[in-house]
Amino acid sequence: MRAGVIDIGSNSIKLLIGERKDDGMTTVDSLKNIIPIGKSTFFDGNIAQEDINQVIGILEKYKKTLQEYDVKDIKVIATTAIREAGNKEIFLDTIERKTGFKIEVLSVGDVIYYIDAYISHKLKDSYPIHTKNLIIADIGAGSLDISVMRKGFTIMSLGLPIGTLRLKQLSGKLDGSQEETMEALKEHIETEMAYFKRMLPKIQIDDLILIDENYTYLESILSDQKKESDFFQFTQENVKTIFAQIADMNTEEIVRTYKMSREMAETLNAYTILLNMFISLTQKNYIYILEASLSGAILTNMLFNLELSEKYNKQNQLISMAKFLCQKFDADLDHLQHVAHLSGTLFNHFKDLLGLKENDRLYLLLAAYLHDIGIFINNRAHHKHSEYIINSLNLFQLTEEEIRIISCVARYHRRTGPQKTHILYSTLTASDKILVQKLSALLRIANALDRSHKQKIKNVEVRFNKALDITLVVESHDNCLLEKADFAEKKELFEEVTGNKINLMIKG
Repeated sequence: MRAGVIDIGSNSIKLLIGERKDDGMTTVDSLKNIIPIGKSTFFDGNIAQEDINQVIGILEKYKKTLQEYDVKDIKVIATTAIREAGNKEIFLDTIERKTGFKIEVLSVGDVIYYIDAYISHKLKDSYPIHTKNLIIADIGAGSLDISVMRKGFTIMSLGLPIGTLRLKQLSGKLDGSQEETMEALKEHIETEMAYFKRMLPKIQIDDLILIDENYTYLESILSDQKKESDFFQFTQENVKTIFAQIADMNTEEIVRTYKMSREMAETLNAYTILLNMFISLTQKNYIYILEASLSGAILTNMLFNLELSEKYNKQNQLISMAKFLCQKFDADLDHLQHVAHLSGTLFNHFKDLLGLKENDRLYLLLAAYLHDIGIFINNRAHHKHSEYIINSLNLFQLTEEEIRIISCVARYHRRTGPQKTHILYSTLTASDKILVQKLSALLRIANALDRSHKQKIKNVEVRFNKALDITLVVESHDNCLLEKADFAEKKELFEEVTGNKINLMIKG
C-alpha cells in the first residue's frame, strides 16, 4: 500500500512517498525544491506570479514521479504562506486547472490534529502521552504552531507568526551589528511568546515536545548528543554550544563545516533563538525533539488510517477545546454544558423532522458550548461578540466554512434570527443558511430551557398529536416561570422552520 504527500510550505515544496510494511512505514522516495513563497506573501500580501509558475513546474515533475511509482492515494497540502495570501483563491484555482491537483489549505488546528494523531501513534509503546500534560509544537518557515494537551485532550492551539523564514526576513530589515540584530530578534520572539504565555492554561506542564525534521543538522554541531528512546533531549546548554560554534561564521562557512543545507544555515540563528524561548516555557532545562515532519505525519495518517481512540475522537477533542474556551472567557460552564446536553437531546428528537445529518450534531454542540463567551467583552449584544470570537478560532479538522456556521448558530441563540443584512450570515451558501436556521432553532429552545442558569429541567420527552403539533414534556420540581416565558419567546424560529406548532408542558 503506497501513498504520497505534497507539502507546499512557506520556503519549499516537498514530495514524500511512503509504503506501509507490517506496522511500519518505509520511505519510497523524497523530493524537495526550495521556493520561498512566503517571501512574497509575508512582504507583499500576495503570492508572486513568478512563484505560481514555479510551483506549477515543480508539481508537474512530482506528478510524473507519482505516476512512475503508481501512487493513486495522493494528498496535496499547503500551510501559512498560502493560507495568508490575499490571492489564495486565484492560486488554488490556477494550480487545480493547470496541474489537476486540488490543494487542501490547512489551518493551525488541522496541523495540530495531524501532529497530535501522529505522536499518539508513534509513541504508543514508549511514552504515556495520554497521562501527560504536554505542549507540542511544530516550527515551520511561516509560523510556530503550538498545542496544549491535557491527558490526551487538546485544550488549545494557536499559530504564532515567528517561523524561521519570517525571522530571517525580519533580520534582513534590521540595521545593526550581528549582536544587536540577535538581541532585536530575541525581543521580537519574546513579544509573541508573551501572548502565548498569557493564553496558556494554568496547568502543570509535564513535557515540551517539538516536531522537527531538521535535527540531523543540529546533531552535526552537537556531536556528543544522544538519542533517548524516540526523542532527542535538547537543553539550554545545547543552545549555548550552537551559538558559540557559529558565532563568527557566515552562511557559507556553516554549510561547509557542518554539511548543512543552505536553507537551514540561513535561518540557524533565528531557529536556535526559537528553541531557547521554547525551553523557557517549562521549569525543566530541556525539551524533547521528535524527528518528524508534517508531511510524514500526514503520510502516516493516510497509510495507517490513524484514528485516536474513541475517547479522544474528533468530537471529544473539539468539545474539550470548547470547555477550555468557556473557562478562559469566564463563562458559566454549568449552564453551557446543560444547554449542550439539552441541544443534543433535541437534535436526537428532531433530526429527521428537520432533515439534519449526523455530522450537523457537532456544529450544534460546539455552538451550545460557546454561545455565551461574548459576555467576556460585554453582556450587551454578547451574541454578536460570541459570533466574532468563534469566527476567529482555530478549531482543528474544521474548515473556515464550518466555523462560520458554528459562529452564526451561536449568534442566533437570542434576539433576532438570521437576517440577510447580517454580514457573516450573508457569506454562507444557501444550504448552509438553512442549516444555521435549523440548528439555531434548536439552540434557542435549549437555551430557553435553562434561562435561569440553574439546570432546573432534567428530562425532555417529545409528543406529537394527530395534527403533528409538538409538545415538549419536561420534568422539574422547581419554579420554571423564567423558562416558560423564554420558551414562548424563542420557539418562533422553530415553528417557522418546521411548520409545526410546539408547546411546553412541565411535569412535577
